[in-house]
Amino acid sequence: MPVTLHNPYRIVQMFEEEVAYYTGATYAIAVSSCTDALLMACAYENVKNKEVIIPKRTYISVPQSISHAGGIPVFEDIEWKGIYQLKPFPIYDSAKRFTSNMYIKGTHMCLSFHLKKPLCIGKGGMIITDSKDAYDWFIKARYEGRCFDEGVTYQNDEIDMTGWNMYMTPEQAARGLWLLQHYPVHAEDQTEVPDYRDITTFPLYKN
Repeated sequence: MPVTLHNPYRIVQMFEEEVAYYTGATYAIAVSSCTDALLMACAYENVKNKEVIIPKRTYISVPQSISHAGGIPVFEDIEWKGIYQLKPFPIYDSAKRFTSNMYIKGTHMCLSFHLKKPLCIGKGGMIITDSKDAYDWFIKARYEGRCFDEGVTYQNDEIDMTGWNMYMTPEQAARGLWLLQHYPVHAEDQTEVPDYRDITTFPLYKN
């Protein structure tokens, strides 16, 4: 007889707890992709109408996340490995790093669980942070502004903010938990072959 979970999203919480422990962060918030993690982090840090400096050789979703949050992506020749900062904000694109105790205090680090990333769930992302205020905001923002606490229903929820449909599914989290059990204590940064294309060569971002 199949087992029915009282709260299947408890699996997502378990995955978040394990990732936070592994990376050395206080909090982890599972979302549907690293792209969504970057968008949420940019929205939380209020990049609207502000310049955000990133390497010109990175993935196209990064400047698009900045733009969707109302920011202005600025491209510079920046050499990076594993992670880089979305300057001057405390946001890191960490899509190519998933190592033990990697967390940098005072930041929001955005992880990727894409099929080609170190912990390859197939799709999904996560924000790791040490800010309780940011954690509370991210938890609600990923779920249309709704409370994610067990026992709070749609009928009695006091929704007080605009959010997105960006939460991780229990199926993704279950695979992540299984993979994490077999993941090395320390892993090297992932390299990209071939290197990322210069984003300023795309018509969207040509000067």
